[in-house]
Amino acid sequence: MLEKSSTTFFATVVSQNHDLYTVAKHHALANDVLLAKISGQFAYNISTSLSYPVVGDIVAITHSPFDKIAIIHRVCPRKSLLSRVTSGSSHTVQPIAANIDIVFVTTSLDQNFNLSRIERYLSVAWESGAQPAIILTKADLVVDLENKMAALKQIAKSLPIFVTDSHEFASLKHFLLAQPQTVVFIGSSGVGKSTLINNLLGYEAMQTKQVRMRDHKGKHATTHRQLFQLENGSQIIDTPGMRELQIDVGNTEETFEDIALLAQNCRYKNCQHHGEPDCAIFSAIASGRLSQKRFDNYQKILRENKYTQMSASEIAEDKFNRYFGSKSEAKRVRNLKKNRQKGYGRF
Repeated sequence: MLEKSSTTFFATVVSQNHDLYTVAKHHALANDVLLAKISGQFAYNISTSLSYPVVGDIVAITHSPFDKIAIIHRVCPRKSLLSRVTSGSSHTVQPIAANIDIVFVTTSLDQNFNLSRIERYLSVAWESGAQPAIILTKADLVVDLENKMAALKQIAKSLPIFVTDSHEFASLKHFLLAQPQTVVFIGSSGVGKSTLINNLLGYEAMQTKQVRMRDHKGKHATTHRQLFQLENGSQIIDTPGMRELQIDVGNTEETFEDIALLAQNCRYKNCQHHGEPDCAIFSAIASGRLSQKRFDNYQKILRENKYTQMSASEIAEDKFNRYFGSKSEAKRVRNLKKNRQKGYGRF
């Protein structure tokens, strides 16, 4: 498995902590693990945040036996890339993990269970180019599992769903051991990702932390992304919990396929679904075929994506127009009220 061209080796990024990486060289006899950093030339040529190495990347490195740190010279082409839009005003796209086959959207069945949040995670998963799947944890702490499963299947459609608790995870492990594959776990803090990974590995690789009982919110047990390997060669990537999840929408229609299909039946191709004549979305909501909450979440995600492309002043103007109409219309209304107060326009 060792590939060498003069002094160049290929390795997999197995963890990342700020600008320092841990890489595992591809070797037939031993899995050599090294600390590594990117070369000055590589850093100079980086044009976007997506160009930086992330966990799961295959990288070309050089390493001298006399040096403690290897040098990363380039990232090999990726088959998939999980990323998210960072919170704040910069709206930078942050890479999370590369070369993954399956993105496991992980959520617990306690008070953390939130369909709108799951929809957002599924949108990110579809955008990566990998196959989404859903893991439900803490099934032993819930009494209305059937109701939650029924609601989840409405948005998950045919996606695989695995139900686990602190003792039962056999079906998930059987799935991971069926064939070598690389998977990543994403979800909020406190949903049990680290506990789940420890159970799958058979040893305590990840530190776990208690969830606050008053609000069922968890602390970050994982502080950086890290890759682990199962006995069959499958690779598991853990990620820190995401408190906020903004979306660089590309495959939103995959998550909201039902809405996309309904919209094709609207009378107008540019229908905004705000009460236009013969709006198929409006009709579906009125008849109960589509929930208002699901459509509102879809609209919210689209607005957030739109705002990532706009300046602060453009965002403020768009919000004003949504709530009050255009500024010219608002000015006309203000003038009309002012004239009425002065007695103009009275008969």
